[in-house]
Amino acid sequence: MSERLRELALPIDDWIFQQMNDALIFVDGEGKLLRFNDKAEELFNGDVQSLVELLDFRQLKIEGTQKMMELPHASGQLYKTQCRQLEKNSSLYAIFLQPVSLIDQTFEVKKKMGQRLTVPTEGMVIHQDGKIIDCDDTLAHMFGYEKEEMMNQDAFTLTEEGEHEALHQLFLSYPEQPYVLKAIRKGGASFYIEVLAHPYPHGDRILRVAIVRDITERVHNEKKIEFMSYYDELTDLPNRYYFMDMVKEAIEEKEGLAVHFIDLDYFKQINDTLGYSFGDELLKACALRLKMLQDADTFIARMGGDEFLVLQRHVSQQSDAESWAEKLIEVFRKPVVIDGYELYTSVSIGISLYPEHGKTAEDLIKQSDSAMYTVKEQHRNDYLCYNAAISEEFEQMLSIDSELRKALKDNQLELHYQPQKSIHTGEIVGLEALIRWNHPVKGRISPATFIPVAEKNGQIFEIGDWVIREACRQNKQWQEEGYPAVVVGVNLSALQFLQKDLVTRVKQILEETALAPMYLELEITESMAMTNEEYIIQTLNELRNLGVHVSIDDFGTGYSSLKYLSRFPVSKLKIDKVFISENQEQNQAIVKSIIHMSHSLNMKVIAEGVETAEQLDFLKNEKCDEIQGYFYSKPLPPEQLITIFKNKTIH
Repeated sequence: MSERLRELALPIDDWIFQQMNDALIFVDGEGKLLRFNDKAEELFNGDVQSLVELLDFRQLKIEGTQKMMELPHASGQLYKTQCRQLEKNSSLYAIFLQPVSLIDQTFEVKKKMGQRLTVPTEGMVIHQDGKIIDCDDTLAHMFGYEKEEMMNQDAFTLTEEGEHEALHQLFLSYPEQPYVLKAIRKGGASFYIEVLAHPYPHGDRILRVAIVRDITERVHNEKKIEFMSYYDELTDLPNRYYFMDMVKEAIEEKEGLAVHFIDLDYFKQINDTLGYSFGDELLKACALRLKMLQDADTFIARMGGDEFLVLQRHVSQQSDAESWAEKLIEVFRKPVVIDGYELYTSVSIGISLYPEHGKTAEDLIKQSDSAMYTVKEQHRNDYLCYNAAISEEFEQMLSIDSELRKALKDNQLELHYQPQKSIHTGEIVGLEALIRWNHPVKGRISPATFIPVAEKNGQIFEIGDWVIREACRQNKQWQEEGYPAVVVGVNLSALQFLQKDLVTRVKQILEETALAPMYLELEITESMAMTNEEYIIQTLNELRNLGVHVSIDDFGTGYSSLKYLSRFPVSKLKIDKVFISENQEQNQAIVKSIIHMSHSLNMKVIAEGVETAEQLDFLKNEKCDEIQGYFYSKPLPPEQLITIFKNKTIH
C-alpha cells in the first residue's frame, strides 16, 4: 500500500481498522481507491482497485444498496457487499465485504433456482455425498428432529431402504428436475419429499444444496386420482378401462381367452324396492362372490351399474369358458344376506372367445354383451356363448340406440292420428296420437322396435314429453283453424307414468300450448294400472283435478281388480283389439261383459281394431260408445286429416 494511502485520515482508529475480520475499503465519490485494510488486500491478491471496479461502485453507492456475489479469488465464497457514505455531502465512501455463512449462502442459491422462500413445507439442506453439513429449522422439523440432531446425519438413514440405490445414483449426477423420494421421520412414519439439488463449490469441496419439499398430500391425491382412473370406488374392483388394458395385453400374448359379461338379475327391482343404499351393499356383496372364483387366470372388473366383466386366460376351447360360467352360477345360488334380508339373486352371463368372436378388446366385450342381452331377454340365470345368430338382433338394438338419440334433434319423429268415431252420432270424437320414426335411410321404423330401446336407454322421457307437447300443439292449431274440437289421446309408457313430476310436466305443456285440459286424454295400459294401485290412484286424481282425461288401454288382457277399477277416476276403457278381431263366442262374451261393466261404472267404452262391418254391427248391438280401426280410417298424418274434419263425420 502506498504511503499516501496509509497517511489518509480516517474516521476510525487505525489499529481497529487493521484488526477487523471483514474487508473494508474507502473510496471517493468517483470510486477512486483511498485506503483499505489488510483483509481487503488479501481478498483480491493486492489488486484492490480491480476489486472496486468488479463491485460496480456506481451502482453500489446508491443508498441502501447491497448484493451478494462470488469473488474469483475467494474459492467460490459468497460475500455480502454494502456501501455507505460516511457523512452527508461528503465525498468519502466506505465499502464493506462480509463473508456469508454457509446456510445463508443456500438462500442465495435458492433464489437462483427460482424457488420461493416462504413455503412452510419447504426446507433446505447442505450435504456432501449424503452427509448433512447444515440445514434450516424447517427441514429439521419436517423430519421430526431438532436442527442440532440433523448435523452429521446420513441422508440414507432418512429415506426408505428401497430408495437407497436411486439416491446413490442421484449423488453422481445433477438432475435438472426435482425427484421424488419416500422419506422416514424420526418416529418411523414414512412420507414423500420432492428434492431439487444444486451443486455448490465451497473451498476445495463440492457440496450440494438441496431444497426439500413435503409433497405427501400431493402424492396421496395423485394416488387417489390414479385409483379412481383404474378402480371402481364402490367395489374396489378394477374398472372397465383397466379391464380393457388387461384384455389388450392378453391379446398381444396370442393366448386363448374368454370374456364373460355378467349382469345381476332383478337388480333394478331390488334397488327400487329397498333403496339405493341397499343396492350398493348388494353390489359389494356380489363383487365378493365374484372374487371367490378369482385366480391367476382370471381378472375381474366392474363394467358399471349391475354389470361385471371377467377375463379368463388360457382358454383352449369353449367348454373351458362354459365350465367357469357354470361355477359362477352355482356360487350365486346361495342367498346374499344384507341387513337381515336373505336375498336370492342370479346372474346372466354372455361369453365371447378370442380369436373366434373378436380380435380386439372392444369387439370381445361387445359380443359378450350381445350374448348376455339374449340370455337376459329369454332365460336369466343362465349363460350363452356368442354366435352369429344373435348378433343381428343385438346390432340392430345398438344401431337404434345410437340413431334414436339423433332422431328428435333432426326432426325425424312425427305423429300420425287415428280417428275415433261415436257409434251413436257417427261424428269424430277423438284422435289417438301414434308416434312414427321416418328414418332418412332405413325408412319407417316401427314403434315396437324403437320404444323398448328408448325405455332401456332412458330417452323415453324426452320422447314422451315431445309426443304430448306435439299432440297438444297440433290439436290447438286445428281448433284455431276452425275444425271441430276433439280429444287427442296420447299413450304413456310405464316409466313415463311413474315419473314423480308427471302431473307438473303435463300442466306445463298445456300452458305452453294453450290447449284446454279437457281436450287431452292420457292412455295407460291395464297392467300399468295394476302395478302400484295406491300410487296410480293418487296420480289419476291429480290429473282429474287438472281436467285431463285418462283411459285404460288394452283392457281385458290383464287381471284388473274391480275393487280398484271402481276407485280409478278413469273416463274410458279401451277394449283390446284381440277380442274384436277374433269372433269367437268366448271373446264376444268378454266384450259384452266389459261394455256392461264400464257403463255400470259410468265409464265410456271404445273398441279398437274394428276392421269389418260384422264387428261394427256386433258393437252397435251391445251399445259400445266409440270405435277405432281400419274399417273407417288408418292412422293419418296431420295434413290428411283435413278432409275428414271438413266432412265432420266418417261414413
